[in-house]
Amino acid sequence: MPSLFQQIQAGKLWDFHGGVHPPTRKAQTAQKPIGMLPLPDRLYIPLRQHIGVAGHILVSSGQHVLKGQPLTSADNSMAVPVHAPTSGTILAIGEHTSAHPSALPEATITLVPDGLDEWRTRYPLNLATSDKLSLLERIQESGIAGMGGAGFPAHLKAGLTQPVDYLIINAVECEPYISADDALIQEGAITIVKGIDILCKLLNPKAVLIGIEDDKPIASAALKAACSQREHYYVRDLPTKYPSGGEKQLIQLLTNKEVPAGRRPIDIGIVMLNVGTAFAIAQAVLDDHPLLSRIVTVTGETLSQPQNVSALIGTPVSDLLTFCGYQQQTDNKIIMGGPMMGFTLPDLSVPITKTTNCILAPSLHELPQSGKETDCIRCSACADACPASLLPQQLLWYSKAKDPAKLDEYNLFDCIECGACAYVCPSEIPLVQYYRVAKAEIREQQREAVKAEQAKARFEARNARLEREKQERMARNKQLAQAREQAQQSGSSSNAVAAALARIKAKQAEQTVAPADREQLLAEREAKKQQAREYQAAKAADKQQADAVPEPPQADAAASSEATTGNEPSAVEPASAKSAAVAAAIARAKAKKAAQAEADKQEKMVEAEQTKQPEAIEQTTPQAATDPRKAAIAAAIARAKAKKQADSEKS
Repeated sequence: MPSLFQQIQAGKLWDFHGGVHPPTRKAQTAQKPIGMLPLPDRLYIPLRQHIGVAGHILVSSGQHVLKGQPLTSADNSMAVPVHAPTSGTILAIGEHTSAHPSALPEATITLVPDGLDEWRTRYPLNLATSDKLSLLERIQESGIAGMGGAGFPAHLKAGLTQPVDYLIINAVECEPYISADDALIQEGAITIVKGIDILCKLLNPKAVLIGIEDDKPIASAALKAACSQREHYYVRDLPTKYPSGGEKQLIQLLTNKEVPAGRRPIDIGIVMLNVGTAFAIAQAVLDDHPLLSRIVTVTGETLSQPQNVSALIGTPVSDLLTFCGYQQQTDNKIIMGGPMMGFTLPDLSVPITKTTNCILAPSLHELPQSGKETDCIRCSACADACPASLLPQQLLWYSKAKDPAKLDEYNLFDCIECGACAYVCPSEIPLVQYYRVAKAEIREQQREAVKAEQAKARFEARNARLEREKQERMARNKQLAQAREQAQQSGSSSNAVAAALARIKAKQAEQTVAPADREQLLAEREAKKQQAREYQAAKAADKQQADAVPEPPQADAAASSEATTGNEPSAVEPASAKSAAVAAAIARAKAKKAAQAEADKQEKMVEAEQTKQPEAIEQTTPQAATDPRKAAIAAAIARAKAKKQADSEKS
């Protein structure tokens, strides 16, 4: 049995589930040349025209810019810049109605063309000498995003490092009315193939598969002629069927491989880009021509000249309609995109973006208003038509019930919103609208869940920080308390140490006294001791002498008084002896008092000697050397007087 690659080489095609066959209505624009739209009065350039984030603004109001000059910078891998489609002046940077079903305002740069269309300096690359990094940087700097509708940054797909089996170029353009890619292929097939060559250098695939519907014979022939000199470039004509241009459906048609739910084509070795993206890559690398314009199909019965128009990015829809002879009718609507996947515009000032491929202005007869929605009759026509093999009926029920768990179970996000289910629904239920609303609600819930999780993480981080700071404060306070305690302990111990050191120093000072001074000090101490001994002996002698003196008798006392009155000489001697005894007693009392003071001083001196305090010794030594001597002299004089008196009485 031949391998898959051999079957692909042989031109075998496969089929996908479901699909519908609406009227194509492409003939009125596909056979006409591409029209060149004149410069509009204003260009409204949204900052974000792709899946990802907007770049950083590089210009300011009032600044003059040149054609091809970047207006934003790509400071993120998911960002691609936007450029000035022509030379002119920046009028304002603010919000403008977006090219989105919600029509919500978005950040937009308003440019006033000056009519000169003056280019900036350009630097083309040589494909043969340029490395992959230079090519990828040029693709990103040129602002190229997927031009088939999704707007995925092209440099990310072209820079994949996984092995690639097949590079698929999507030229199917299956939706009714739209023929922009058909016109591009007819006029730029060679440039498209050059862009494919650049992609092959970056991805190195085994084969290139170019899928195009069989209702585009001129474009198919042009591609085959341009690829005739390339090996492993295969152009495949596919049966006209909607939505064969869907990514997963085209992969299944050309390779018989299915992309698993929630996975990407690269997971099965396939990369797919739109034919318009390949054209833009060739212009960017070989001519340094950023993505400034694109071909837009402007069609519908309300236009007198429907055609494909090359429009600058940022051109208001009203300018395209005027160029094609728009004749406004009552209650008619303007649709951006095709009749199956497009959305109605609330404002004709909405600008053309990098992903805009069609502006449809149908009449009420051509595209009548939707009928009244009725109950589902469970005919299963929607399930039969679904190209993603989903169950639209169940998805409708759970969308109305707002049950995200069941919607996820039934793979809501695998829905490509092709509108095939709504096209075949006999109850005229706008199934895709319900799915879009459900997807938006789920995305919003997911964003809120992410915000809540982030808030929870911040709250927990804050609590952890506060707890950590609390523990750090407690640890610091504990350390300070320990330090204070240690300081106090060290202070008391240092006082004890200081006292010990003082004692040691005093002892050392005493030991360092000169020998002569030491002998003198010892002599003084010995003299003090001798004086104390003499004082004690004198005290004892006085006591014995006082005990030995007899008291005079009563008669003698009376005679003495009588003799005193009679002025006799014999009466004087007893009185003198008595006064001498009184004086001796007084002297003894003084000596006793002096001895008591001396004893106290001796005790203090002994204590000073024990504590080794030289100052106390110095203070007490002079007093000890003076007072006892005086007391002893006074006592000796008193004793001498008393003895003399006693001797005179005996004689």
